[in-house]
Amino acid sequence: MMIFLRKAVYSVILLLFLLISSCGVKMNAVVAHRGAWKKNNLPENSIAALRRAIDLKLAGSEFDVWRTADDSLVINHDAHYNKLLIEETNYASLIKFKLANGEQLPTFNEYIKEGKRSNKNTLLVCEIKPSTISKERGKMTALKVVETIKKLKAEKITVYISFDYDILKQIRSVDTKASLQYLEGNKSPKEVKADQINGIDYHYSVFKKHPEWIKEAKENNIILNVWTVNDTVEMNWIIAHQFNFITTNEPELLIERLQSEK
Repeated sequence: MMIFLRKAVYSVILLLFLLISSCGVKMNAVVAHRGAWKKNNLPENSIAALRRAIDLKLAGSEFDVWRTADDSLVINHDAHYNKLLIEETNYASLIKFKLANGEQLPTFNEYIKEGKRSNKNTLLVCEIKPSTISKERGKMTALKVVETIKKLKAEKITVYISFDYDILKQIRSVDTKASLQYLEGNKSPKEVKADQINGIDYHYSVFKKHPEWIKEAKENNIILNVWTVNDTVEMNWIIAHQFNFITTNEPELLIERLQSEK
């Protein structure tokens, strides 16, 4: 009974966090870009970097997903891993090469399970990479990602982001409640709202070019996320404009800046 109640309370807390964020109440929440890797000298997108982000109680930890030639979902930023094109390589061939800390290239399944473990604060910000092979393959990868998230019961702590707008629209077609953010920077908040996309997650240079989109997003209850904010000058500008989320390679530095503002 106690275990059931704990799980119920945990689910309610995370749901409230998402609802608060989408309504624009939560401001300047820190998202670790590819995990909290830099200060800790960890490989990007490693399970260790994810765990560090969770231990820091950050609002989110971003990571990147690809699908291998034999349909395994793996976590890696670039299209290539150890000079092998992930989409044209079987998983067994990829894991012959370890990450710098000795970890095996993480599967999506392993990564999400770790993301759920002892985690009461950190959203899993899942970037689905556009396919290097075809648009349709990218959309199929998105469906496989969503299927896995639902199987692992991680929907409430997952946010999907992508540079491929069709990937986000594909997810929306199968999941009306998924939290979606667009990365490319070529659509206004009103445009993404029309397609039932919850947020815009653009490079800070886009918002400097289109400062009116900050106001427009807030007026339309569109989540404002920004990447990748690594130096104090850009941090100060973003903090002053009250974004919902700030994605950074320097989460510890950003936390210091936010505390100094208080």
